[in-house]
Amino acid sequence: MSLARAHRYVVLDVFTDVPLQGNPLAVFPDGAEVPERHMQALARELNLSETVFVLGAERGGDARIRIFTPAVELPFAGHPVLGTAILLGRERGLGAVTLETGAGLVPVALAHGGEGDERPVGHGTMTQPLPSWRRYEREAELLGALAVHRSGLPVELYDNGPRFIYVELEDEQAVATLAPDMRALSELGPVGIVCFAGAASHWKARMFAPGIGVSEDPATGSAAGPLAVHLARHGRIAYGDEIEIRQGAELARPSLLRARVFSLRGRCGGGERVERVEVGGAAVIVARGEFQLAIIDDASGTTV
Repeated sequence: MSLARAHRYVVLDVFTDVPLQGNPLAVFPDGAEVPERHMQALARELNLSETVFVLGAERGGDARIRIFTPAVELPFAGHPVLGTAILLGRERGLGAVTLETGAGLVPVALAHGGEGDERPVGHGTMTQPLPSWRRYEREAELLGALAVHRSGLPVELYDNGPRFIYVELEDEQAVATLAPDMRALSELGPVGIVCFAGAASHWKARMFAPGIGVSEDPATGSAAGPLAVHLARHGRIAYGDEIEIRQGAELARPSLLRARVFSLRGRCGGGERVERVEVGGAAVIVARGEFQLAIIDDASGTTV
């Protein structure tokens, strides 16, 4: 006997309030009904930067989520968390959502339109997992793959679930015209490479991650928080300052991310210690659909 099981999904464009811009995200709100063996295949089928499956909470949050690129599962990623929180907030009438991720609990404060506003747009600010960091030991290999001679700031690797390496270029035009050797970047492993330039509160970034199946990402929320930490640690911005990060123009998907890092001054040997990292932006619902997955029952009880 062959049956059809429908699994509904929603597509949001994240880090924008304009449809068909920002970073697209697919969310399966009833992810507990999706067989685990189908999750990676569905993410590959959709072929977006990430796809999220919403599951029942287990650690005191409002929901647990699993995040997949077309190639791998991630413990944490920024635009999936923001987009999922905004969707659940709208569907459940919540002003804040805490999501359980592989990197821990991530609270997201939400703001929707006023009463009577039916636009499918929401705004949120997440408090991200605190990153660790260290000097990146394969700097020469990385710079060679990017075809750049040097980084203005130390080339460092940050880890807040996913891992990112940061390279500062001389100006925004240098970021815009980058043409990396994707094969060479993929040989660096499952890391994202963030190239950035700017000053004060305005920064431009591009993020390449061929090692996890994403050649270039239109908007990388999980990389925005560590970028603010990197800039604050090296004196390019002050702790507590909000920065704007523009990303995705080269993919015709312009995105706007906001990030801010707070510190505890005077602790940890008299210096600064990162206390909180916030990343925010908007998301807009652009599509709804469902997958029809056939279930084949035979005498052996096998299902596919």
